[in-house]
Amino acid sequence: MVHSISILGCTGSIGRQTAAVAEHTGIRVAALTANRKIDLLEQQARKFKPAFVAVYDEEAAKQFKIAVADTDIRVGSGMEGLIEAATLRQSDCVVTAVSGAVGLRPTLAAIDAKKRIALANKETLVCAGDLVMARAKEKGAEIVPVDSEHSAIFQCLMGRGAGELHKILLTGSGGPFRGKKREELESVTPAQAVAHPNWSMGAKISVDSSTLMNKGLEFVEAMHLFSVKPEDITVVIHPQSVIHSMVELVDGTVIAQLGVPDMGLPIQLALTYPERRPSLFEHLDFWKLRDLSFEEPDLVNFPCLKLAMDCAKRGGTAPCVMSAANEVAVHKFLRGELGYNLIYDAAAEAVETVGVTAAEDLDTILAADEAARAFVRENY
Repeated sequence: MVHSISILGCTGSIGRQTAAVAEHTGIRVAALTANRKIDLLEQQARKFKPAFVAVYDEEAAKQFKIAVADTDIRVGSGMEGLIEAATLRQSDCVVTAVSGAVGLRPTLAAIDAKKRIALANKETLVCAGDLVMARAKEKGAEIVPVDSEHSAIFQCLMGRGAGELHKILLTGSGGPFRGKKREELESVTPAQAVAHPNWSMGAKISVDSSTLMNKGLEFVEAMHLFSVKPEDITVVIHPQSVIHSMVELVDGTVIAQLGVPDMGLPIQLALTYPERRPSLFEHLDFWKLRDLSFEEPDLVNFPCLKLAMDCAKRGGTAPCVMSAANEVAVHKFLRGELGYNLIYDAAAEAVETVGVTAAEDLDTILAADEAARAFVRENY
């Protein structure tokens, strides 16, 4: 179990839930980072009294520094500030809950500092999975997944030998539009897309869940986290979100991890592992479960998932380009600047237009990320 943490992205959904888990478990919050939400950040800083706070936006950092001038909190800014928070001596675990490729450099820095990484930033492995996992192995840094699906797989594989896994069964709810045809989704609004039936999440990830892009990103992540090939992963639509994922072993045994759909549970495990502690979260009530059902994913009407799976097979910078293009497209959709179905079109066209190269180093990966973003900004 860790004793102190740095929360990168503390004002987002995962960051706020991590702060609540830390308070419940008595884990010290040594550092916090945010982008611009300085009012909430100030509340958290005064509550947890971290040694260091970084605000990514330079102007917001100046405002925050004035707001906490009566405290002993050191304040940093920009990428330099994020990296300092990720490598702070007083912290033994870094929760990477920032969104986007901005999380890459701080995560690699934390790995170099041999911190435990409680990984909640998808782009870290989607964009640079080979690089990150190789660096973690080299440095002896521990990566514990926070995503509910990857946490479930992680738990199902605890104590298993390297040759026991046959297949990962990656579950997903199917989102709020499960069963709809693509032409029916033309007029989807941001409010409809963020209304997830089971999970309470941020706007961007909720939209990704509705298009099934989120499941595609998780597909790529699972490949890297568990050292498997694309053909070793099967996506299973499970509308109730009770089974968070499963593994099939070589003898045909299937092991599943079940629980209520609350991100606090995998967050707490990532911080207390290998221990388990009592939590404040609701326990699963089997008498209230009507059924557990399973479906094949609809790759025709929700093509983002197929795009992600194809990019996973292509490798190189393909997943990075797809993810970056999708992120810009989703934010355009949320601002009312882009139609819902055009999210897929933007990501798919970016992959073909920007092109795919070998993901040899961080600079190459970040260049591909920026090229994809620029393509969508200029063409959609």
